[in-house]
Order: sequence, then C-alpha cells, then structure tokens
Amino acid sequence: MIAIMLAGAVATVVSLFGTRALMIFFATHGRGQPILGKEDRGPEHHMPKQGTPTMGGLAIVSAAFIGWSVAHLRRGLPFSDQALIAWVGVLAMASMGLLDDVIKVRKRHNRGIFWKQKNYITLAMSMLVAWWMVSSTGISTSVALTRAGDLGIELPVAVWVVWAGIIIWATTNAVNVTDGLDGLAGGSALMGFGAFTIIAYWAFRNPGIYSSVINPLDMAVFSAAFAGACLGFLWWNAAPARIFMGDVGALALGSALAFMALTMNTHLLLILICGINVIEAGSVAMQMGVFKASGRRRRLFKMTPIHHHFELLGWPETTVIIRFWLIAAICVATALAIFIGDFTRIAAGL
Repeated sequence: MIAIMLAGAVATVVSLFGTRALMIFFATHGRGQPILGKEDRGPEHHMPKQGTPTMGGLAIVSAAFIGWSVAHLRRGLPFSDQALIAWVGVLAMASMGLLDDVIKVRKRHNRGIFWKQKNYITLAMSMLVAWWMVSSTGISTSVALTRAGDLGIELPVAVWVVWAGIIIWATTNAVNVTDGLDGLAGGSALMGFGAFTIIAYWAFRNPGIYSSVINPLDMAVFSAAFAGACLGFLWWNAAPARIFMGDVGALALGSALAFMALTMNTHLLLILICGINVIEAGSVAMQMGVFKASGRRRRLFKMTPIHHHFELLGWPETTVIIRFWLIAAICVATALAIFIGDFTRIAAGL
C-alpha cells in the first residue's frame, strides 16, 4: 500500500510542477493549440481557445513514469514484465500523439498529417504490443468481466492478440475523442485509474481468487502513478484550461487504461470504467452511421463528439464537463460494485 501511495503522491507533485513548466515553455515558444473552424465543421465556438499551450500530456506521462519508478525504490517491489511492456506500449502511443501534435502546431491546423492514417497505425501498434504481452508473460487469454475464466470463453492466442489489440486501439481512440473540453478527459481518466488501482490492489490481497493476475501490486503502482499524474495536470487543465494535454496525453492515457484492463482480466468491465469515453466515441459512430445512411443529408446530433452537441444546445462548458464527470463517476462506481460483488460471492463459497 505504501508503494501505491508513494507512486501517486510523487506523480502528483511532478505533474503539478512539470505541467506548469511546460505551460510556460510552450507559451514562450508559441506552441499553441489550433482549433478547427467553420470551414472544417469544427467547434468554432472554441475559437477563443486557439493558441492555448498544448502537449501537456508530456508532463502526465513523465510524471507517471517517475512516480512508478520511485515506488520501486522500496524493497519488495520488483519490476514486472507486464508493467514494462505496458510502458513500452504507452510510450509508443504517446510518441505517435506527440508527432501528430507537433505537425498540427507547425501547420497551424488541428489535423496532423496522420489524421486519416493514424487509426491504422495505432491499430497495428496495438496488435504488436498485445502479441508481445501474450508471448512474453503468463497473461490469461480468456475473455473476462471481473476475473479470468468467469465467462468460460478461452481464446486461441492469435484470436486473443486481435481481441486485445482492438481493446487497446478502441480505448486509445475513445479517450482521444473525449479530449475536447477542459479537464473532461483528464478527470474521467483519473476516476478510471482510481478504480483500477483498487482492483489491482484487491487482486494482490486475494491471490487465491485472482491467481491468474500476475504481479498485481506493480500494476496497482502503475495505475496509481497515472492517477496522480492526471490529478496534478488537472490543476492547470481545469476550465478555463491554461494548457491542453494534446494527442500525446490522450493516446497515452487511453492505452494505459487498456493495459490495466488486460492485465487485470477485466476486459468487459472496461466498458463501464471508461463509460463516458464509450458514450463519446459511440456518438461519433452513430453520427457517421446516420449521415451515411441518409445519403449525407441528416445528422443525429448537432455536432459530435456529443459534448459539443450539448454546448450547441446552450449548456455552458463547465456544466457539460461536471455532468459528464458525474456520469463517469456513476459508471466507475457501478463497475467497482460489480467487481466487489463477484468477489463477495466467490469468497462466501470458499
């Protein structure tokens, strides 16, 4: 428990001061966020935010890594293969996001050169990391809700790689879609990492029930470090944001959440833990479906992701953010209730 608290505390402090330093640096060097205008069917009501420093996700990732690393100075907490592979995946996604952010800033347009190809590239990267994880660790290859084998669906290794790759890719993109209002993605991710920290520590304390979870304590430290990093970043990213996380932050957070779900054997529970991200990404998919089915004449929402729809209905941005945070909290609480309920049922039968 001390290692978990240490990781979260160190990551919070590093993120708090690191984000401040990045904010000053990018503001001084003109590294501001471009906003899509009316000609690109973008949220032109956000044009006053144009020029706000971006790429603050660098502070999130750095703080989380430092917090996780410092926690390992305590005796008895070894570096695990799962966490190390997860870090490689997170850093790969963050690098992809950073490249896109740099291109956006230099072009002064909110679509990087990879804005069409990025989905294919991140999907390939997700499959590669999933293959590495299953081939190098003892991770379970079953489809699970709260623990390995609970649904009785065991997948061949090749199929699991595809399944896990899709989970990483989908979560990464869902968090990226959510990152459109001040603090929305960071706040909801903070709740998700908080839930996974509890789940991982619970698995560590009850190895008899969660025997298929390998090195859960290290993954709890990993999750706590990201939670702390999000917390420190939100000090500056809360509305009105003085810095944005950019794709470098959104892609890193999404992949980290996915890796937690895979290593904790809570694949399907991730749908609830990232409930607000599912709603946001789902709104985009529904909008595109209706638009194409109607011969490009009709739209279901005024604008997607759905947070822009409510803004155009007249909701103040802070109202949308807080209400979406509440939805995220309800989803996370429900997920934890399902997890603990399953544990209670199993423990009562032992």
